[in-house]
Amino acid sequence: MSPSQDDSWPALAYADWQDSCDTLHLWTQVVGKVKLALNPLANHWWGIVLTVSARGLTTGPMPYRGRALQIDFDFCSHQLVLHTSDAREQRIKLAPMPTADFYAAVMAGLRALDVEVAIWTMPVEIEGAIPFEQDRVHASYDGAAANAFWRQLVQADRVFNVFRARYLGKVSPVHFFWGSFDLAVTRFSGRLAPPLTSSKSPNVALWVMQEAYSHECSSIGFWPGNGGYGRAAFYSYVYPEPAGFAAAPVTPKGAAYNKDVGQFLIDYDAIRAESSPDEALLDFMQSTYEAAANNGGWDRRTLERATS
Repeated sequence: MSPSQDDSWPALAYADWQDSCDTLHLWTQVVGKVKLALNPLANHWWGIVLTVSARGLTTGPMPYRGRALQIDFDFCSHQLVLHTSDAREQRIKLAPMPTADFYAAVMAGLRALDVEVAIWTMPVEIEGAIPFEQDRVHASYDGAAANAFWRQLVQADRVFNVFRARYLGKVSPVHFFWGSFDLAVTRFSGRLAPPLTSSKSPNVALWVMQEAYSHECSSIGFWPGNGGYGRAAFYSYVYPEPAGFAAAPVTPKGAAYNKDVGQFLIDYDAIRAESSPDEALLDFMQSTYEAAANNGGWDRRTLERATS
């Protein structure tokens, strides 16, 4: 076992928790759509994301009629916690249950806090999706796996924020997109991008994707294995993709461009096996960003913070 392969970078094979992962993906969409309904629109949808917390994932405070509402996935005590700025709280146990029951419990918890909100119950970015209130298929919850996934996110979030701080240009917060169920951070060149002309994501309107990709960007992220890849991995892509990007040399060993998804990928386990996972992940992010910026003609001198 490599010295880095300890509990701080936990192992979690997607195949071992796929059913629970698929269910949790839907549950985060229920909560994320509440944030979508309550928060004002921010550029590139930054206002509707979840973020990594010290115990799981959180919406952060959301405005509601002069109060603040926050919803937290606690993957330590395995509870969904809904709390408001007037010191009221509702808790829902995270345990195996149909998504329809989870959705009903969230709506009941909101009503108990005097929060009335309606959401579109059709899941997004999922093939063959079932409306939340009808979904009795996705009902798995493996608490140990959910905790391990969150601890993977803690490590990725920590290193992503180091990478984020090195950029002086426009850069997103490190955030968890509940639509695609991945953690990401995105750098921007400062230039407009050519408008997308089609949306390949199920139940996502073209204008939604055009807002997300309105400006040239280089995005780094972490998937648990969903989306057809089947293994937890870090990814890197650029929009629009410049000539030469896919053929650019990147590090560390094991990183490669995947033509099927149009992204550079490196397995989480390959990063975890490195003597310094932090440095290996930073190398992956930096080398793939340079592939995007150099081939795309970004003004790196003014966009990047000097590092020693």
